[in-house]
Amino acid sequence: MTFDFPNALVTDTALSVAGLTDYIRLLLEQDEQLRQVWVTGEVSSANHHRSGLFFTLQDPEGTAGIKCVVWNSQLVKLAQIPVPGEQLIILGSIRLYPQRGEYQLSVWQALPAGEGLQALRYQQLRNRLLAEGLFDAARKRSLPRHPQTIAVVTSPTAAAWGDIQKTLRQRYPGLQVLFSPATVQGEQAPESIVKAIERVERDGRAEVLILSRGGGAVEELACFNDERVVRSLANCSIPVITGIGHQRDESLADLVADACVHTPTAAAETVVPALSELYIEHRQRVTALQEAVLNSEKTAKNQLQVLQNRLRHLRLDRQVQQEVERITWKRQQLLQATTRRSQQATQHLELLRQKLASLDPKAVLQRGYAVVRQENGAIARSAAELAVGDELLIQLGKGEVKVEVKQVNSVNSEQ
Repeated sequence: MTFDFPNALVTDTALSVAGLTDYIRLLLEQDEQLRQVWVTGEVSSANHHRSGLFFTLQDPEGTAGIKCVVWNSQLVKLAQIPVPGEQLIILGSIRLYPQRGEYQLSVWQALPAGEGLQALRYQQLRNRLLAEGLFDAARKRSLPRHPQTIAVVTSPTAAAWGDIQKTLRQRYPGLQVLFSPATVQGEQAPESIVKAIERVERDGRAEVLILSRGGGAVEELACFNDERVVRSLANCSIPVITGIGHQRDESLADLVADACVHTPTAAAETVVPALSELYIEHRQRVTALQEAVLNSEKTAKNQLQVLQNRLRHLRLDRQVQQEVERITWKRQQLLQATTRRSQQATQHLELLRQKLASLDPKAVLQRGYAVVRQENGAIARSAAELAVGDELLIQLGKGEVKVEVKQVNSVNSEQ
């Protein structure tokens, strides 16, 4: 069957390529859902251009793909730079490229998807807690060397609980173990772990706490990266040791704990010493102490022998005799010097006595001289001082005579 169309009709109704493209552009760009749309997929190719980054986002099965562009002004704002092979969640709007009649996604933001998104959240939380100082070494406390009561937080059905009990019984029999059960996997795990830690603190008997779980996939261990669990461990009043998983990267719970190991068994081995090891250490200390005592005794004997030998060589008895003789000679010298000084002092004293006796007024009187005193007791030294009728007291060598002046004969002083 054939159709005949009038040329005028075709000409009047036909759209130009630009008109059709513009019509499609309006349909796409004005659609409310397409103006801000989230798309998830895998980056299959990426090329940097001077105006921006161009890449293709496709389904992992390769059944569909869409071209994307991030302009340079927006590139620095992306949480994740698109790299081939990575799963991303893209936020953008649909735009039509008229020159080629192709639509593309103009990207505003790119986030990691799947494990990448978990890794981003993990890193952001880690950086925030790190800035608060929750991982600082200065906050970490030492584990008690010989705890008598230990608390364990883990699942009651997990193999970790059995491993811990077995290890503690073997290493330190008689130890008191407080079990605080918790869910350690799934959405309810963080809240369950926090409550288990709170129970231990309310009880108040435990000296150290073990938070443990056996190995598992990354998503099964996500509860140990939960902020609620991390802060509960940071605020715990007793030291905490974690034993989570096997040969894996550290969780945030490990980073905030006072100590961390890779397995539940290792946690139990770390928290208490083995009695067999303590006995060996005790025997080693006893042996070391005995050796120290023997060495000290041997050293003392050697020193005593050396001193005895020195005494024999020095002939102490002769030295004592020489010292006695020296002291005797010094004593004689001292006695002689003392006697000489005493004699000299006696002679000097006698000389002074004689001199004093010669100066004694009484001695002068004994030789026939007299002392004439006036009535007022003053010594009469000149006739000019006296007058007729004055009474005088004449002191002789023996006795006194009271007289009255009858006549005064003055004598010229120049004579």
